[in-house]
Amino acid sequence: MPEPKSEPVPPKGVDLTRPSVARVYDFYLGGTANWAIDREFGERVIEKFPLVRNIALANRLFLNRVVRHLTRRGVRQFLDIGAGVPTAGSTHQVADEVAPDTRVVYVDNEPVAVAHGELLLDKEGDPARHAVIHADLRDPDGLWRDAVATGILDPDEPVALLLIAVLHVFQPGPDGTDMSQQALARYRELLPPGSYLAISHVTEEDIPPEPRAGLAGLKRMYDTSSSSKAIWRTKAEIGGMFGDFALIDPGMVWTPQWHPEETGPNARPITFDTPSHAVIWAGVGRKAT
Repeated sequence: MPEPKSEPVPPKGVDLTRPSVARVYDFYLGGTANWAIDREFGERVIEKFPLVRNIALANRLFLNRVVRHLTRRGVRQFLDIGAGVPTAGSTHQVADEVAPDTRVVYVDNEPVAVAHGELLLDKEGDPARHAVIHADLRDPDGLWRDAVATGILDPDEPVALLLIAVLHVFQPGPDGTDMSQQALARYRELLPPGSYLAISHVTEEDIPPEPRAGLAGLKRMYDTSSSSKAIWRTKAEIGGMFGDFALIDPGMVWTPQWHPEETGPNARPITFDTPSHAVIWAGVGRKAT
């Protein structure tokens, strides 16, 4: 019997003792930048909560629609924080479909995501317009400094800040409490006038019993087995993350409801019994000029 094929050597600094949120998400999306520990965890999640794969895909399509819509509105700079492992339909790929002069900086604190981002951009990116950096969401000033230092972002021109399925991952501060709100307030200050902020975030509020039970089980699994804990917020709490940014049409909605006309022609069809089965509340706000 042939021996099982060995997995590639992970990039330096990768922790394979516990599943990673970024790598498991890549598995849900059908990517290849994951290891056995991530796939085993992901398969257990899918067994208990089969809807999770469609939820992840719907969230990915939300990202794609946001990028298309904002590019059509004239945005030419994107800062994608917690971008995860690049897969088909990454931010720069979608933006280039609309405007080939767009610029994108990807950010993640997961070494696998950064390493694969570098490989993808080496293969198909433009070093004058695309970059990936290793940085932490919890350090807004340092992250912003490093992003601007790439020479790709102009800090005096509007930037679209993407925080897609990131803020429901617990972000511990020095005292052990979640510091998402504190960090986000600083990002809103740093963004130039006319910038946009896109957020998608899991909520248990106003969802049917079946996905609610699935989310409860999912949270237990992430809290006890993965590298990061989960935190579900109410719709009001998620909306409050935009501060004084004005929400653009259609406001806060479930991911499948946000500008469905911007869905790409090659997107995999996803159906839910109701939009709320997508369990991710999402929107885009704009900073006043």
